[in-house]
Formats: sequence, C-alpha cells, structure tokens
Amino acid sequence: MEGRIIKVISNDYSVLVNNQIYICKPRGKFRNIKITPLVGDIVTFDPINNYLLEIKSRKNSLIRPPISNIDQAVIITSVKEPDFSTNLLDKLLVIIEFNNVKPIICFTKLDLLNKNELKEIKEYINYYQRIGYDVYLNTEINKIKKIFKDKVTVFTGQSGAGKSTLLNHLDKSLNLKTDEISVALGRGKHITRHVELIPLFGGLVADTPGFSAISFIDMTNNDIRDNFIEFNEYRHNCKYKDCMHNLEDGCYIKEKVNDGTILKSRYENYLKFINRE
Repeated sequence: MEGRIIKVISNDYSVLVNNQIYICKPRGKFRNIKITPLVGDIVTFDPINNYLLEIKSRKNSLIRPPISNIDQAVIITSVKEPDFSTNLLDKLLVIIEFNNVKPIICFTKLDLLNKNELKEIKEYINYYQRIGYDVYLNTEINKIKKIFKDKVTVFTGQSGAGKSTLLNHLDKSLNLKTDEISVALGRGKHITRHVELIPLFGGLVADTPGFSAISFIDMTNNDIRDNFIEFNEYRHNCKYKDCMHNLEDGCYIKEKVNDGTILKSRYENYLKFINRE
C-alpha cells in the first residue's frame, strides 16, 4: 500500500492512508543506504507485517524541523517575548526559499508593543509584503484558515513565538501544549516533542519542535545571495555579473541599500550570513 508518514515517535512510523493509520517499522535497508524516513514522506509499506518498504522521491525536505514534501512554511515570528529578530526571520526565509518551499510570515504578540514599537514593526511588515512575501498577523484567524486547503504546511520559528498557540486558536479541538516564556533565557521552552502532520482545513499541518539556532547546511554563499529575493530585481545592474554585493565596486545592491529601497537590516543580515557569523 502507499501512504504518507504523518508522525514519527522513536522507531514507530504512523502512515496515513484514506483516514486510516498504520504503525510501521522501517526496514534495515534504509539504515544501510543511510536514508531516514521523514514525516511527510510518501511511502509504500506492507500492511500485514507493518514494514516500510520504499520511500518515494521527495520534492524537498528540511533538516530542522525534519520533514519532507512541504508546500509552504508559515514562519511564526514573535515581536515581543521573545523579541523580534530580523536575523532569524531572514535566515528562515533564505533557507525555506532555497528548499523550494513557499514562505509565509505570521507576526505574533503585537498586542505587547507600545506605540513606537508597533510603528516600527509595521514598517517591517510593509517591506516584506512589498518584496513579495505573504504576511499575516496571528489575529487574522479567518484569513489564515484559507491558506491550508490541499497543502502540506509546516509551522516553524523560534521557541515561544506562538506556533502551538496559533494552531489552538485555529482549531480549539487540537489542544496542543503550550508553555510560558523562560524569563531567564528570554525564549520559550520546548513543548512540542516531535513532528506530526495534523489534518486541518482541507490540508495537513505540521506542528514542529521550536528551535533557537539553524544553519545554512549545503548552501553556498551564491545560494544565500540568490535567495534574498529582492536582490534579484537589481543585481543585473551591478558592474560585475557575479557580484557578491560585498567588497566589489559598482555594486547596485549597495546603492539600493543606501537609498532605502532595500532594507538595511536585510543587507546587514546577508553580510553576516555569507561571512558565516
């Protein structure tokens, strides 16, 4: 039979087929060829002996969180407790773009901001929308509900940003565990212990463990550059065809940063990324 892995706990793989779940074990051959089945994998399996037999070709996969065949990733972005991090948001956007997944940004906890902080965040929101990203506020529940149909969606972002809380607001029957922010650490405690795909509004949604650090695994500096999407609009005007927008003269990207067209924090994060800071 063929189905999709929707949950992995220890060595038990839950495979969904027509609203029925089969608990399967992986065959030893996966270990021998160094392939680990992931949540999201389309697999063939033996429904009598409950063994995974084959993993179908993946269209994409992420390492953190470990999940495959994703259509879109909702980046849950807290603006307070934990504080807004342009570095983390831009890092996630670049990695998600590189993996051929559509990024969607969702800002949370705007109610905790004062007037000046709110004004600043709205400027960021307007910028990310202007360069082509879909951006939502976590209070726009009815709008968010419409994005899931016929899609495999992953929720990702910093620990404590409000991933599980938002999913609970979208569907109260989920009753996913949430926890308070650690005051000492300034970030959330890890509550989601495993990756699981949940049927939601005509699609499948993954609630994933939060994380505080990610890396550009398998990405070159050219990959990082090419996935800053607004750079691609202007880079053909650079003096050098393969300009890295760093130390080169005649760089049009730097001109666009200086005149305010490209957000300064985006460019600064880009330099940190290519210097692996």
